[in-house]
Order: sequence, then C-alpha cells, then structure tokens
Amino acid sequence: MPSTEPGDRIYAIGDIHGRHDLLKQLLDKIGEHSASLPRPRALHLVFLGDLIDRGPDSAKVVELVADLEINTDQVIALMGNHEEAMCRSLEGDLTVLRKWLDVGGAQTIESYGLQLPQPDADLRRYVRYLNTSLPTEHTRWLRNLPLTAQSGDYFFCHAGVRPGVPLNRQTRDDLLWIRGDFIEADEDHGAVIVHGHTISREVVRRSNRIGIDTGAYTTGLLSALYLEENRQEVLFARANS
Repeated sequence: MPSTEPGDRIYAIGDIHGRHDLLKQLLDKIGEHSASLPRPRALHLVFLGDLIDRGPDSAKVVELVADLEINTDQVIALMGNHEEAMCRSLEGDLTVLRKWLDVGGAQTIESYGLQLPQPDADLRRYVRYLNTSLPTEHTRWLRNLPLTAQSGDYFFCHAGVRPGVPLNRQTRDDLLWIRGDFIEADEDHGAVIVHGHTISREVVRRSNRIGIDTGAYTTGLLSALYLEENRQEVLFARANS
C-alpha cells in the first residue's frame, strides 16, 4: 500500500470551480474528521487547482483559500489549467482570453462584480480594465501557485503526468493539461498521482493514480481524499445536503 510521509495527514481537495457553498461544507467535514483522530505531526489541505471558473462564486473561493494559506501553515494550493488561463489572459494573451471567457472565465469576472466585454470591444483595453479592477492580492497569489506537491508515495498535481517521464522532469503543460495519455496509462509513474481535471462520477482509485474531480460545478458533488500513512478515505460535500 502507498503511504504518506510519516506524520503527514493530508486532505486533497478536487476541482472547486467557484462552488464556495460546497467548499465551506467540505471544510467543515474535514475539520470534524480530523478532530476525531489523534493530533498529527503535520496537517495539509492540498487544493488540486481549478478553484475558479464555471461556478458562481470564484472570487469568494479565491478569498477563502488564499486567506487560509496566508494565515495557517496547513494549505498547499496548486495551479490548475483554469488559473493558468486567467493569468495568461491578464498578461495580454488575447487568444487565451477569448477561450477563457467561453470556458468559465466570464463567471469568474462576474463574481468580482466586473463587466464582461461587448462583442466589438477592444480586448487590449479590456485586459487593462481587468488588471486595474481585479484585486491585486488575488491576481498576484494566483500567478505564484505551485504546480506540484509530494508526500511519501503520493504526488499531487492538477491534471496528471506524462507516462514514462520522471516526475522531476514533467512539463508545465502536462501537469496542467494532460488527459487521455495519462488517464489510460497502466504503468507505474514512480508515485501514486493524486489529480483532478478529468471529471468522474465518483473518486477513481487505481494502482497508479487517484482522480478526485467529481464535477462540483455541474454535479453538486465536491470530493476530498484523506491520506495518512497507508490509510485512504473519501469525504464529500453535496449540494442541498
């Protein structure tokens, strides 16, 4: 059985996508779960990326997770492909901006109380508007999110890894965006990869990976994976529960 680093208690949290309501519920359940166990040497909440987009409350999610990270030593928030799309849009990549608006960026912008661009808008001017209107502390925090974390036999990232490539040589693009080649692979990756990005109806546990994106923004189900030594358990928050 895979195991965490001795003394680590980890709760890995899947793609939130603006569902602040589910995140609050899940954090309460994590708190209750951890309080029922002996005190660990170290407690970590590992957010697997895609805090933002699609759902209605991305601004509140970023505020909550960033505040937790700043004020505790328990949070590791990883970058997802949606955070990367937002950051590249704010850097002025207009091609990415157009795509980002269509895949949930519009909801993120609205969650900050900002206007969406008109069909004939000058997008360069619109990027300037976003950069002057979005909270600087949020955009700076998002730009600096790490790509990976590791504890013992577990490796955490947003999307997955390129099969056959050592973990310390994985590319940014694969860590944030890979899907089919990784999902379909049976080989050992050098650690059990805990990831989000690819939606499944329930947490998927395989010998080489554990996928915990249960599609919170559309299914109303947000999942977390508890790991401590060789123990594993799934916790979840469900809309209207």
